Amino acid sequence: MRVNRLQAEQNRQTVINVASRLFRERGFDGIGLKDLMKGAGLTQGAFYKQFASKDDLSAQASRRALESAFQRWSAAAADSPRDPLGAVLALYLSMEHRSERMDGCPVVALGSDAARQGPEVKASFEAGIREYLDALGTWVGEARGEEPGGKAMAILSTMVGALVLSRAVNDEGMSKRFLQAAAESVLAGSPAGDKGARQ
Repeated sequence: MRVNRLQAEQNRQTVINVASRLFRERGFDGIGLKDLMKGAGLTQGAFYKQFASKDDLSAQASRRALESAFQRWSAAAADSPRDPLGAVLALYLSMEHRSERMDGCPVVALGSDAARQGPEVKASFEAGIREYLDALGTWVGEARGEEPGGKAMAILSTMVGALVLSRAVNDEGMSKRFLQAAAESVLAGSPAGDKGARQ
């Protein structure tokens, strides 16, 4: 049966959405095209009508995953306009986020995999990371410039590192302490942390 353009585009978006979740759960090389397309409810043959290669899909799925993660950051910040950084830290450095394999931060789930991918995947990650840094820079009062500031980079590095370490251990108490220590460290150096210390 011939698929019309609208349906073809819907199928394409479905594949990108499913891939963005399955790649975060299993890694870029942890799932083959057959299983990926099955997860999207489509045949493997349909893949080549939609994407130039698996690398093409990996880049688009990475972009989608990073956009989705950033939307969660934005929603948390919007719900707490007086302390957007604190709200994002509470969301990001939580045991719930630690347990989210398919919907969690793509930088944590796929960062080391992305380092071994081609330039298209790395470009998707770079764009998403710059968006994270821009938001963090705004929340910690760094001037918005062409290059991200050191404070925003240090905060993002702390957040990502803490989540990676918390996922790498079996000991739930240690896992929580990594997340808590990171949140405390970031907040201690932010205007919100200074305000909290005075209250």
